[in-house]
Amino acid sequence: MLEKRLLADMANCVRFLSVDMIQKANSGHPGVAMGLSEVVSVLSQHLNHNPKNPKWLNRDRLVFSGGHASSMIYSLLYLWGYDMSMDDLKNFRQFGSKTPGHPEYKDVPGIEVTTGPLGQGVANAVGFSMSSKYAQNLLNSDSAKIIDHKVYCLCGDGDLEEGISYEACSIAGHLNLDNLVLIYDSNKITIEGNTSLAWSENVKTRFESQGWKVYRIDGHDLSEIDQVLSEVRTSQNRPCLIIAQTIIAKGADKLEGSHNSHGAPLGVDEIKRAKLKAGVDPDKEFFVEQEVLEVFRGAIKKGDESERAWKKSLNDLPLVEQNATLDLLLNPDFSKIKWPTYEEDAGVATRDSNGEILNAISKALPGFLGGSADLSPSNKSELKGMGDFPNGKNIHFGIREHAMAAITNAMSLYGLFIPYSATFFVFSDYMKPSVRLAALMGLKNYFIWTHDSIGVGEDGPTHQPIEHLSQFRALPNFYTFRPADASENVACWKKALELEAPCGFVLSRQKLKTLKSSVDFGDASFGGYLVKKREEATVTIIATGSELMPSLQAACHLEKDGIKANVVSIPCFELFNEQSDEYKREVIYEETAVLAVEAGSGIEWYRYADEVLCMESFGASGDAGKLFETFGFTIEGIKKRVKDMVSK
Repeated sequence: MLEKRLLADMANCVRFLSVDMIQKANSGHPGVAMGLSEVVSVLSQHLNHNPKNPKWLNRDRLVFSGGHASSMIYSLLYLWGYDMSMDDLKNFRQFGSKTPGHPEYKDVPGIEVTTGPLGQGVANAVGFSMSSKYAQNLLNSDSAKIIDHKVYCLCGDGDLEEGISYEACSIAGHLNLDNLVLIYDSNKITIEGNTSLAWSENVKTRFESQGWKVYRIDGHDLSEIDQVLSEVRTSQNRPCLIIAQTIIAKGADKLEGSHNSHGAPLGVDEIKRAKLKAGVDPDKEFFVEQEVLEVFRGAIKKGDESERAWKKSLNDLPLVEQNATLDLLLNPDFSKIKWPTYEEDAGVATRDSNGEILNAISKALPGFLGGSADLSPSNKSELKGMGDFPNGKNIHFGIREHAMAAITNAMSLYGLFIPYSATFFVFSDYMKPSVRLAALMGLKNYFIWTHDSIGVGEDGPTHQPIEHLSQFRALPNFYTFRPADASENVACWKKALELEAPCGFVLSRQKLKTLKSSVDFGDASFGGYLVKKREEATVTIIATGSELMPSLQAACHLEKDGIKANVVSIPCFELFNEQSDEYKREVIYEETAVLAVEAGSGIEWYRYADEVLCMESFGASGDAGKLFETFGFTIEGIKKRVKDMVSK
C-alpha cells in the first residue's frame, strides 16, 4: 500500500476536482464524489487496465452504477491518463463535451457502459462477469489463462433499492461469479433525506442469502479499504460485496452528511472552507499536485506492461487452439450461417422458424449465445445440443426479465459475444429501461419476443400485447422486426445481423402460412416491400406479421368486387422509414388510398396510411381465431374496412 499521506492527497485531488467541475457547471452531484474519494483512490492501485488501450480484452472492468457520480468518474479518467483533458473537465455537462451529465459509452474513452438509471450498472457488472466466465471456458486451459480479470462495480443505496439489482445479484450468487466485486457506497442518504424514510432491510443478510461473501469496512479508512481490496483480488469461490460505510459530501464544511449535497453544487464559500479544512489552497481550482498525478498516471505503465505480457502469452505454443477460437469470437463470419428454408404454403409459427434460425446462427458463430426468462419451451429459444451456461450457450435467466436485458447489454459490450434474450412480448414491459439503453449505446443485442398479439388467445388481455409495437417503434436507434412468415423471418435476420444497433423480433404463437416462393424476400432488407402489385390499383393495404396473409387474401376477394389493391409488407417500420422517398413511392403508390392492418395499437401507421385497422382496446380471453374475427383481422374484416374507406 502507498503511504497514507499520499493516498489522502490522491483522495482530496479526486474530491476537489469533482466539486470544482460541478461548481463551474453549476450542476451536478458532489455528495457521492466526495464520499467515495478514498475508495476510488485506493481502488486505482488495484485495477488492472490500460488507459492507452481502453478496449484491451483482459482488462478489469469498472462499472459506475451510480452514473450521477460522473464528475468523479471523469476526474479519475483524466488522472489515470485516458483521452480526457483538463479542458474536458472544465466543460463538464456542457453541450457537445466529452463529459456529459451521466457517463455515456462510446463518447467517453474508458467508460465501459452507459449508466444513470439506478441499478442498471449492477446488472451490467453481472453481465460482464458472466461473459468472462463463458470466455474462460472457451479460451483458458490449465497452462494458460487468456481471461482472468476482475469486474468491479460501484453502487449506492438507490441502486440496491431498485428491483433490477435483486434480480441481477440473485443470479450472480447462483452462478458463483467469483470475479465479481460490488462496492456499496453505504452513506444512508437519498434525495429526500435518510434512507430510513423508505428502507430498513439488512443488506448484509440479503446478499449472504443470495450466495455472496460480504465485507463491511469504513469507507474512509485507507488501510481497511486496501486490505479488503487485496483480499478480494485473490481467488474467491463466490461474488463479493464490500459494504463501504461512508459519509456523503465527506470533507465539506456545513453540508457533510446532508442530503442537500446530493444533487446541487456546494457553493463557492463551502468549497473554500472544505479545501481549507483539508489543507488545500482554497484559491486554486482544478489543481493537481505533480506527485499525485504521477502516482495516478502510473496506470499507463502498469497497464501497458500488463497488456504486453498478455499479448506475449497469446503467442505461446500451448495457445494455438485457443487463439483460433479467439479469432472466431473477435471476427464472426456470417457467411458460414446455413439458413433454414421453408416450403411454400407450409404452416409455421414465426416463433418456431425463429428457433431454427437461432440454432443455425449459433452453430456457425461460437460467440452467439443467449437464453430465456424461463420460457424457452414456449418461445423456442433453446440452442439444441449446445449445453447450459456457463459451460454451454443456453443461459437460464430465471424469471428476471429486467436483469436479463441489462446482462445481455454487457455481454454485447464485452467484446467477444453476440447475445440474445427471449420472453413473451407483453413482458417486454419489464425490459424497457435496459432496451432503451441498448439503443442509446448502439449495441448488437437481439431481443426475442414471442406471443405477439391477440393471437395468444385464451391467456387473455394480461398476456396480449397491444401498445408494445408502437412503443418500440418510437425508440430511436432500435429496429423492431415483425415477420409475416418463416421465409421473411430469415430475410429479417440476415438484415438484423448487419445492423450496428439492437433489434427486437416480434413473433407469432400461432402457425402462419408461408408466402409464395415468387415473393422476393430480399426486399425485406429495406424494411418494407411490395408483395402483390395490381395494375391500376386504387388501394394499398399495408400489413405485418400474421395480418399479411389475410390482407393478401382480402385483396384477391376485393379484385373480384372490382377493387384493385396492392399489398405491402413492412416487417421493419424503422428500416422502411430510413429509405428514400423515391423507394417509398415505389412501394406505397401515392395515388392509392392506404389502409394499414395490424393487431396492435397502430398509431404510427398514420405516417403512411389514410386509415388504420388496429386494436382500439385490450384483447380478451378466447380462441385466437374468434378474437381475430371479433376485432376485424380476417379476410371479411379487411374487405369491409377497405370498402368502407373507398366509399367515403
